[in-house]
Amino acid sequence: MLSKLAVFLYVVLQSAEPVRVLVTGAAGQIAYSLLFGIAKGDVFGKDQPITLILLDITPMLPVLDGVVMELQDCALPLLREVIPTDKEEVAFKDLDAAILVGSMPRREGMERKDLLKANVAIFKSQGAALEKYAKKTVKVLVVGNPANTNCLIAAKSAPSIPKENFSCLTRLDHNRARSQVAMRCGVPATQVKNVIIWGNHSSTQYPDVHHCKVNMAGSDLACFDAVKDDDWLKGAFISTVQQRGAAVIAARKLSSAMSAAKAICDHMRDIWSGTPEGEFVSMGVYSSSNSYGVAEDLIYSFPVHIKDKQWKIVDGLAINDFSRGKMDATAAELVEERDTAVTFLSA
Repeated sequence: MLSKLAVFLYVVLQSAEPVRVLVTGAAGQIAYSLLFGIAKGDVFGKDQPITLILLDITPMLPVLDGVVMELQDCALPLLREVIPTDKEEVAFKDLDAAILVGSMPRREGMERKDLLKANVAIFKSQGAALEKYAKKTVKVLVVGNPANTNCLIAAKSAPSIPKENFSCLTRLDHNRARSQVAMRCGVPATQVKNVIIWGNHSSTQYPDVHHCKVNMAGSDLACFDAVKDDDWLKGAFISTVQQRGAAVIAARKLSSAMSAAKAICDHMRDIWSGTPEGEFVSMGVYSSSNSYGVAEDLIYSFPVHIKDKQWKIVDGLAINDFSRGKMDATAAELVEERDTAVTFLSA
């Protein structure tokens, strides 16, 4: 006989309105690692039903059919419906959340401006589809690279959706930085908090641990005091995080799909549920108020608190000359990317 709690949970699950979640590039590696986590409740909550919409290009529809079969075969209680499609008008309709994973990858011989031009076309179209079909409250996470600038183009192409609803993924870099410090100190990554990724999701990003705390033997220590190796923190640590994606590709011959999927889940879960008191995370968000001297009209990674599905940049952190130089360098790259992309946007 079912307990009263089981009956209550069953009634709640049956009556709750499903969250409509889009994943683009849904036949790809990252999505394959991501979809199970979303569907089993790791992102939007253990009592929140899900409708998954899977968008990819037409030649990938047979692969999507296989992904749908696997999701069905998982027999997940929260998964109400899976909709595979190659049509934007189907994919973007009435969305609560959009995770834009698919983008044009850089190919051999392709210049950066060619990559930007191809992706401007994709994210201009997807932004317009968000504008036309999605809820105005939709939360949009851009993963496909160059993620910051792709996110900006999508936001500009959806003018009636608040720019604060758009963010890009730098949580993978955040997790990498946290893990590097944890391994160096011999503690679990959960005991490292408040690392920061500033700027672009590229090799110019700045992993900053000047405000990081490491819990060791029950006490929170400043990261520099816990690690006790300033040269490593200002040198090899930064370059390791900056180049980690390339290192994974060199070793695995494939991109970092598993860790990217985990970071996407972390990012969207925090948007939905908020960040713990006293902790902040890194997200690429819209720069509109010259925070930390960063130019306006960029998607730039900042430390943020999240509450009630709204992010707020953490104000008042001291910035030394070492950090200032690296923050400015990655901002300059983003300004150049934006200015190039905007010429294609208006073409």
